[in-house]
Amino acid sequence: MLSGCVPSGFKHSYLVPIPKVKDTRTKALTLNGFRGIAISPIITKVFEYCVIDRFEEFLGAADNQFGSRKGLSCSHAVYSTRCIVDSILKNGIHSQHMFD
Repeated sequence: MLSGCVPSGFKHSYLVPIPKVKDTRTKALTLNGFRGIAISPIITKVFEYCVIDRFEEFLGAADNQFGSRKGLSCSHAVYSTRCIVDSILKNGIHSQHMFD
């Protein structure tokens, strides 16, 4: 961190294509039917955790970033979305209290 350089090994990862469709036997796969998962060296992840541990108070996430925040997950995002949809259905799209 003092040198301000990133080790060259941190700049490389292995990209694994994962099919998005559930049943690959009955549906034709296209290029858009995949998402990529990057596999990085373990030392990169260790370094990331060290940086986060040391500078966590300076690093923040937006309120709508559920997957990146401690104690929140996809189920919280689904719940919030459901609350917004329920509010719109009950009060209409122009409700003043939709996001309260």
